[in-house]
Amino acid sequence: MTHPSTITRDRPIVAGKAALLVIDVQNGTCGPDEASRRPELHAALTARVVPNIEKLLRGFRAGKLEVIFTVMENLTADGRDRSLDYKLSNMGYAKGSHEARVLDAIAPGRDEIVLPKTSSSVFNSTVLDYLLRNIGIEDVFVVGCLTDQCIDHAVKDGADRGYYMTCIHDACAAGTEARHEAALDCFRGYCRMLCTDEVTGLLPAG
Repeated sequence: MTHPSTITRDRPIVAGKAALLVIDVQNGTCGPDEASRRPELHAALTARVVPNIEKLLRGFRAGKLEVIFTVMENLTADGRDRSLDYKLSNMGYAKGSHEARVLDAIAPGRDEIVLPKTSSSVFNSTVLDYLLRNIGIEDVFVVGCLTDQCIDHAVKDGADRGYYMTCIHDACAAGTEARHEAALDCFRGYCRMLCTDEVTGLLPAG
């Protein structure tokens, strides 16, 4: 049995064992049409989040590390497959729609996985856990939207399932910066908190 004192979140990033998880950075929630509705979110995305995700994608891809995207996207035309919360909140986007696509600036690569999800938790409404275990992933690096909702769920649920979770805090955003910071304070006990430059400094060379 491994002694608890030998377990640490300060782990090296190893090819085949680590994945970047990009959550819900898509046209419907993060596109230019949202700028007037959620100006703080759009400002954070433009100035900080999307540029940092671009940098992380270059580094993970160069190191031949796994990259996985999620998008809010119904599996059915009428959205009957959505969670009750998504139905009550009128959340979700039509299958195959423009709104359900990842932003062009961080578009998935040819062989990168994109998982449609219909609940706040990616672990509840997708086969992410199954895929991570099949691939052999132990360390999950989380970025995207929204820090106080889907990021929070991913970090906590991943930790409960036995993954070493890392939140790349300057590559995430919420509706306001206050909500973003409050969420980080809420779930920091479940994960390692690193900034983009700290993570890229740990990435293996390609």
